[in-house]
Amino acid sequence: MSFTKKTIRRALEAVPTLFGLSVLMFLLTRLVPGDPVRASLGPYATQEQVQNLRAELGFDQPLHVQYVDWLVGITQLDWGRSLRTERNVYVDIADTLTATLELVFVAILLAVLLAVPLGIVAARNKDRLPDHLSRLGALAGVSMPKFWLGIVLQILLAVYLGILPLSGRLAGEEPPGVTGFYLVDSALALNPAMFVDAFTHLLMPAFVLGVGTLAQVMRLVRSDMIEVSREDYIMSARAYGLPQDLITYKYMLKNAFTNSLTVIGLAFGILLGNAFVVELVFAWPGMARYGVRAIQFQDFNAIMGVVMVIGVTYLTINFLVDILYTYLDPRLRLEGK
Repeated sequence: MSFTKKTIRRALEAVPTLFGLSVLMFLLTRLVPGDPVRASLGPYATQEQVQNLRAELGFDQPLHVQYVDWLVGITQLDWGRSLRTERNVYVDIADTLTATLELVFVAILLAVLLAVPLGIVAARNKDRLPDHLSRLGALAGVSMPKFWLGIVLQILLAVYLGILPLSGRLAGEEPPGVTGFYLVDSALALNPAMFVDAFTHLLMPAFVLGVGTLAQVMRLVRSDMIEVSREDYIMSARAYGLPQDLITYKYMLKNAFTNSLTVIGLAFGILLGNAFVVELVFAWPGMARYGVRAIQFQDFNAIMGVVMVIGVTYLTINFLVDILYTYLDPRLRLEGK
């Protein structure tokens, strides 16, 4: 099967996955005990008011009718009304999604930029002090709770040293809303002070969010680099006298990084869903915190919207990772020929 056909098949496989996810989450939100309509109106609302709001939201219809109405509304950018904010869920998520995506993107970027050189150093110093230190660092990065690490860094870097802001996304005015990503918008506005402000606010929460991914990628790069170093073509390159840095970064790292791509792709979806801890600690106005509040409030439409956005993003990132494999593994490009 050619690569094009595999790509199309991979894209089509996402459709039943999203459909199954939507059906499952729709049923789970409706089967949770409690009456969100009553909670939204308060304890002093009359039964007539509760029934009117339930009819207005369509919650008095059979489940299959509610699901079809929700599915039709999704295609028209009408994701239902939030019981908490009383706005279209699509508008709420559009206002908060870019903040979470920017946080996750920077977290992944920091994790990769730190993990790759640290993994290479550990591989080149196998069973020596740098390797042992990297093992301890990876164990700590995976084990430490994110909320605890975030609070410790806030006390140390923001309160005592004062070198990074304590919380929030920006200290001053917001940049012109072009993309919703403050780093990009401040760069487009040619405002270096605003860019530095946005970056310093991002640095600490992004590191806390990505520290687990950093540890995983670092150890994976280390083990794969050691495995690739034993291959015949690497031995031949060394025998020909090629520079060690050329062998490491051009031949070894390219082939050793394919497994790390899978971890990074999976980590993106995981961090997108688990960012609520970091967003709560750092008062980050993102979609993950919005989703937690929706769960606490039993806001059906908001929960569905957040879950479906995470599902679509997760599948999209993994689809792109599958495509990137072809550039790192020539065997996949030649497979269909």
